[in-house]
Amino acid sequence: MAALLKTDMPDLKRIYSGKVRDIYEVNGNYLMVTTDRLSAFDVVMSRGIPDRGKMLTEISLFWFDFFQGSVGNHLITAEVDEMPEQVRKYRDQLEGRTMYVHKANMLKVECVARGYIVGSGWKDYQKTGAICGHALPAGLQLAEKLPRPLFTPATKAEQGEHDENIDFESAAQIVGQEMATRLRDLTLTLYTRAAEYARKKGIIIADTKFEFGMIDCNLAICDEMLTPDSSRFWDAKTYQVGKNPDSFDKQIVRDWLETQPWNKKAPPPELPDEIVNRTAARYREVIDRLKG
Repeated sequence: MAALLKTDMPDLKRIYSGKVRDIYEVNGNYLMVTTDRLSAFDVVMSRGIPDRGKMLTEISLFWFDFFQGSVGNHLITAEVDEMPEQVRKYRDQLEGRTMYVHKANMLKVECVARGYIVGSGWKDYQKTGAICGHALPAGLQLAEKLPRPLFTPATKAEQGEHDENIDFESAAQIVGQEMATRLRDLTLTLYTRAAEYARKKGIIIADTKFEFGMIDCNLAICDEMLTPDSSRFWDAKTYQVGKNPDSFDKQIVRDWLETQPWNKKAPPPELPDEIVNRTAARYREVIDRLKG
């Protein structure tokens, strides 16, 4: 099965191509197409992961439904038959990997919830004993569960740049005190509920990132939600404090790349079949567990 690396819909107005998504403007709304592209170390691989875009879309749609009534989202429809007529002729590219969504006034803060100490949070803790202004007890180990989940916002970087972790006060300066408080409380509520559900399915959600926007004066989740691309999903069976756990994401690709003579700039080495297939299987396992 071939991976979809780029979309080709000349009749539609493409407004953005990111590392994974191609976005088109259609009838005043957005058509978000999640391709099978995969990036590692900020470089898009020459080979994609077949159906990765479909799997990421399926996971987001699962969580949109799970949180229905708790938070709004930008989805109009994920069914190609319900999308505008000029879109439907591209069904072969769109089926299963596309969301037709409302335009939103995006808030300029990325909302991160951390339940475990890992990644950039672990690095900050080792240097300062704190994460994004949250002072933490001494002696915490890598991948240890935090005493309570933390809201650690970040600035939204331009394409090709890295997001920068900030504290709550800095977030409030960007979006206002009242909105920052709403974002913090909602982020932690969503994370806690999702983490509790996933834990029953044998998955630890170590952290996650939400992007919010305003649609008709209502706060809504935009972009993806609780996918392996926006979250760290760990296998509860193999999780150990003090070790960097295996993730249900592209960690397999990162680990393989680290063994290659590569300077982490384009062009990247071509991924072998084994790595592609193993990565696809990890994404599918997330879906099977969450829905099982």
